[in-house]
Amino acid sequence: PLAPHTPSTVVDLKGESHYARTLDDLPPVYHRVMEAWNACLEEGADFSAMQRAIRERDVPRIRAVWSKLVEKLDNQTFYGFLCDSPAFASFRHREIFGQVGFGTGGWDTDFPNSILEILRVVYTGADDDHRGITGGSQQLPLRLWEREPDKPVHWPRGTSLKSLHPGGTHRPAVTRLHRTAGNRITVTDADGAIRTYRAAVFTAQSWLLLSRIACDDALLPIDHWTAVERTHYMESSKLFVPVDRPFWRDTDPRTGRDTMSMTLTDRMTRGTYLLDNGPDRPAAICLSYTWCDDSLKWLPLDATERMEVMLTSLGEIYPGVDIRGHITGSPVTVSWEAEPHFLGAFKANLPGHYRYQRRLFTHFMQERLPADRRGLFLAGDDISWTAGWAEGAVQTALNAVWGVLRHLGGGTDPANPGPGDVYDDIAPVALPED
Repeated sequence: PLAPHTPSTVVDLKGESHYARTLDDLPPVYHRVMEAWNACLEEGADFSAMQRAIRERDVPRIRAVWSKLVEKLDNQTFYGFLCDSPAFASFRHREIFGQVGFGTGGWDTDFPNSILEILRVVYTGADDDHRGITGGSQQLPLRLWEREPDKPVHWPRGTSLKSLHPGGTHRPAVTRLHRTAGNRITVTDADGAIRTYRAAVFTAQSWLLLSRIACDDALLPIDHWTAVERTHYMESSKLFVPVDRPFWRDTDPRTGRDTMSMTLTDRMTRGTYLLDNGPDRPAAICLSYTWCDDSLKWLPLDATERMEVMLTSLGEIYPGVDIRGHITGSPVTVSWEAEPHFLGAFKANLPGHYRYQRRLFTHFMQERLPADRRGLFLAGDDISWTAGWAEGAVQTALNAVWGVLRHLGGGTDPANPGPGDVYDDIAPVALPED
């Protein structure tokens, strides 16, 4: 919404639509909502101080500001944070902010979550300056799989992860994890193969340890099992349709505006995104992108039923626009909460969950665990503080690699310390457990 490369945005609330190319095109109430949000961040979350510390890469200052906020706000919801601010005294302003938001769109589905989750996003600008990836975000794992480093240390030039696997294919899904003699980790896969290792890294959605993968209790300390069980995942649904061309860029002769715009609404669709690759080239529409309760509304409907409801809803916003006439293929939909290997879109901590997340994030520091609970390392974006973002997965992967290195008796170059080497200086603040 309102991004520099977005041709136009329509905000449709309570049956009234507003067309905008920039924020200045929206009615004054939207400006007041934005000003309230900025004031709320400054008064309640030391926004300018944190932004300055991040720009200057002042790690001690970042940690000092953040630790104070964790102690103050761990029990606070996003909505409660807004209500505590004099700038958001108006219910109408809070309602508009929830439905429109700033960044990727409406934020009311996040209102029950911990405000700490939201602050991590806004402090780092994670919702700003998005760019498309040719071939989709799956290019990240695919290129890691296929990349051939110029100077590999342990293998000849031209070696990739793919080439290290027989037939160039990865092994099948894990179906069982258990400990065996010598504190080894034994892995059973979907083909029935059984292998045993001194260390293993688990990167899948953490709830799979509770359901689709048979595990013994000895894999993790009991407090870490509790943290896995308490992890809160958000639902999310999307539906895409291919279209013949980016017709939305056509000028409507009646209004002089774009035929259709990136759309935020309080109707069932909530967020509609228009994706093109240039004039007269095939394009796509994300007819609806929703989270949480708004996602659950779609769950009983199949792809075609969803599309029909969405087209009807968008027809109320864009009367006379023949979206259906441009559709060139069947709709494709996903509800991440119904996907058997995902079980949700991404982790989002609820109030009071900071301690659980800290246990999972710091699990790689295994010298502090009982000897019979070491050797399995957790990684992935839901183990990190920034769920839903690739950088969180990468950060926890680096932590796990350091943990495996230490577990196997290795160490890092003193000139290039790993995360565990500097852990005591930068560890997340520990809140009292009693």
